[in-house]
Amino acid sequence: MIDGAHTIIYSKNPKADRAFLRDVLALPSVDVGDGWLIFGLPPAEVAVHPAKRNGPHELYLMCADIEAFVAAMRRRRIRCRAVKNQGWGLLTQITLPGGGKLGVYQPRHARPKPLRPPARRARKSQLEQ
Repeated sequence: MIDGAHTIIYSKNPKADRAFLRDVLALPSVDVGDGWLIFGLPPAEVAVHPAKRNGPHELYLMCADIEAFVAAMRRRRIRCRAVKNQGWGLLTQITLPGGGKLGVYQPRHARPKPLRPPARRARKSQLEQ
């Protein structure tokens, strides 16, 4: 049924933030026209948390080793907030070039298996019909 998710980061400087995702985080991308990039992400998860009101939604990136991530950002002169142990994971935060904040964490919680897209049916060629 679901074979992917599309996440949106709103930015005052989308060009700089796209360059950050492409050049610093090395996310693969496709240009869908006029320099508008859509980035590929590794398998994702979604959780529903209780709240007093609906929205807004949050985006966190995950990594296997938060200290290695922080060190890699430091080498690129990108500041990370101090790593905090939240119980569910080790969390830091970076500021994107456009000014938005992005959380990055090393999960300590159980992780679901990634959803596998349904197998695509092969179309019959005209000769097989």
